[in-house]
Amino acid sequence: MAIQYLSNKNLDLVKYDACVLKSSNFRIYALTWYLNSVTDSWDALVLNDYEAVMPLPNKKIYGISYIYQAPWIQQLGVFSKNIIDEFTMVEFLRSIPKKFILVDYFFNLGSTFKNKHTKERVNYILPLSQDFKTIRSNYNKTRKRISNKIFNDYVIDVNGNMNDFLELYKNQNYAFKTHKDAFKMLKKLLKSKNQAINIWMISLKGEFIAGLIWLKDKYRITYLLPIANEVAKQNNVPTYIVNKLIEKNQNTNCVLDFEGSMNEGVANFYKSFGAEKEIYYWYKKQLI
Repeated sequence: MAIQYLSNKNLDLVKYDACVLKSSNFRIYALTWYLNSVTDSWDALVLNDYEAVMPLPNKKIYGISYIYQAPWIQQLGVFSKNIIDEFTMVEFLRSIPKKFILVDYFFNLGSTFKNKHTKERVNYILPLSQDFKTIRSNYNKTRKRISNKIFNDYVIDVNGNMNDFLELYKNQNYAFKTHKDAFKMLKKLLKSKNQAINIWMISLKGEFIAGLIWLKDKYRITYLLPIANEVAKQNNVPTYIVNKLIEKNQNTNCVLDFEGSMNEGVANFYKSFGAEKEIYYWYKKQLI
């Protein structure tokens, strides 16, 4: 087994992306276009001739380099078409250069392991292999009742404008609650105009009250960033949006990935749609 650390400029990005795309634990966050959008910089560990890869988002502050959990990325890890066993995971971790004084990293379900440096994180996913009516039958009572509400007053633009979304985002103070780097990376991600990115805007009487950024690949519908003002929240518009997302992607082999949450209230919202709990691991360790 030969694992080597390669800086971004020395990576064969075609082979790298091919490995990620063929991986049994694929996540869109690990593709080059996505990493280029949301990280300061990134390198990778590579097994043999790109049999497995592990992207390493990193930054340097005051001359100190560290691996960090970049914004708008929920899970990375070791990606391979083969199952990654614990021995291989340990070898990858041992191959991280000591120049990185800290590793702060979320591993996806397909490349996880437990030790004293890991903590459990909770995600929720909803399989979309059935029709909307069947999926909705598994909602809890409250979500079913809210879903029966008539939402005719709301208009959804499925080709939403990036600037409209960012303006609503800022107006609802989301941007002030988000680290400035995260907001900058969000703008960069949206400016990439990758076909996987979808922006929905919801309006009431001509005024935008809610929005959603979601990602689509052949495996997952990723509920990346929902926003809603107080009017939208009071009128259960977030439920309306999730219903529309499920309707659009019903009868597919995808799962709806809610991206969390560790917040009990948010987690209960996701569970109310019949979503299943999925555990992944947060690894944090100082190397020196």
